[in-house]
Amino acid sequence: MFKKVLIANRGEIACRIAAVLRREGIASVAVYSEADAAAPHRAAADEAVLIGGAHVTQSYLKGEAIIKAALATGAEAVHPGYGLLSENAHFARRVAAAGLTWIGPKPEVIEQMGDKARARERVAAAGVPVVPGSDGPVSDADAPALAARLGYPVLVKAAAGGGGIGMVVVNKPERLGQALQSCRDRGQSSFGDATVYLEKLIEAPRHVEVQVLFDQHGHGVHLFERECTLQRRHQKVIEEAPSPFITAHPALRAGLTEAALKAARAVGYENAGTVEFIVDAEGHFYFIEMNTRLQVEHPVTEAITGVDLIAWQIKIAAGAPLTLAQAALEIQGHAIECRVYAEDPARKFIPRPGPVTVFNPPQIEGARVDAGVAAGGEMSPYYDPMMAKLIVHGEDRLQATARTKAALAGFEIKPIETNLSFLAQILEAPFFAAGDFDTGTLERLVKGATRPHSTRDR
Repeated sequence: MFKKVLIANRGEIACRIAAVLRREGIASVAVYSEADAAAPHRAAADEAVLIGGAHVTQSYLKGEAIIKAALATGAEAVHPGYGLLSENAHFARRVAAAGLTWIGPKPEVIEQMGDKARARERVAAAGVPVVPGSDGPVSDADAPALAARLGYPVLVKAAAGGGGIGMVVVNKPERLGQALQSCRDRGQSSFGDATVYLEKLIEAPRHVEVQVLFDQHGHGVHLFERECTLQRRHQKVIEEAPSPFITAHPALRAGLTEAALKAARAVGYENAGTVEFIVDAEGHFYFIEMNTRLQVEHPVTEAITGVDLIAWQIKIAAGAPLTLAQAALEIQGHAIECRVYAEDPARKFIPRPGPVTVFNPPQIEGARVDAGVAAGGEMSPYYDPMMAKLIVHGEDRLQATARTKAALAGFEIKPIETNLSFLAQILEAPFFAAGDFDTGTLERLVKGATRPHSTRDR
């Protein structure tokens, strides 16, 4: 086992990784920017190293500075968390070349699954259902005929994209050319790759993902599914485990989880990963991508299985065999995660950075708060506006929902604006109680709802 690990991240996930390392008896090293000099993640670690200026390109994306910090402090491994450099195969290779252990999958696997077109081909060959579309990259010359065969609407996607970036819905043939160029431009500017491909648009789907864990010895398990359908601008807002839709259609669970394991085995996967699917109203599911890292919403899986995913990431990277048996894993109750953002729902969700004088997490049975800010701190304008994750567990979905409502009502943050009122609005909506929603539900709610109350009115 490692004696010291550097955490190449910030915010709540860096705090969480530091806590796991401490519990496992492993020393931790944080890296921080000039803007994060007083951030909680710096204090959460045993050591901290300043790596640059406020902007991520001056600090958290400076791979060489991070590797230098790891070597200078005697760290043996690097945990990337999520976001930032977590799915950067080039950085993972540089970590290994420096004699450090990368806590994640092999760089070549990150590359294979990071290219969405290649990933489609690879998993389809392994028997995993994929959305009908192009077999690999599509050219401007071939796209019109393929789109006509698939039938409109179609989806143009940047092969290196993610999080909704470089993705355009096309409803009419005359808009295809513009969409192709837009996605190429976005793919090039955001990911350095102008490759695009086409998919048939699955209308009003659910977004369901399966957590997997694989060791370096060929053993792997799934840890059931998460419901990630409630999204705004392709960003998840509320997640659940298990999925209420899959629970209502139990035969689907076996198919989804087996497909996830097939996808992971197809690329020789190691460590924690997430296989994402869309599911239509009839229960047909299709692979969309694999995230080769920890997910923001991983705590709901931990809550219903009792498995600490970060602890297992570290053990697997150190070469330990996975001792979890699939037959012994079972779903225990229900969990809901709400992402708490410093943003103003009443003003088109504009980020609201600033000082945080009051930050009082709720004291509710079954509730856990993973936070990246504390009272007396500040939400920086330089980074993602997520302040914390509220994770609530209950014996069933009804109890988990009731506890989450109570927790949101008892969560006190001042004076900055937050989305707590919007989260409460979702939990109170009839569609949530019924588990009847799709990936467009929140966009329709925002467009059709009256002005939500500001948290300053609470």
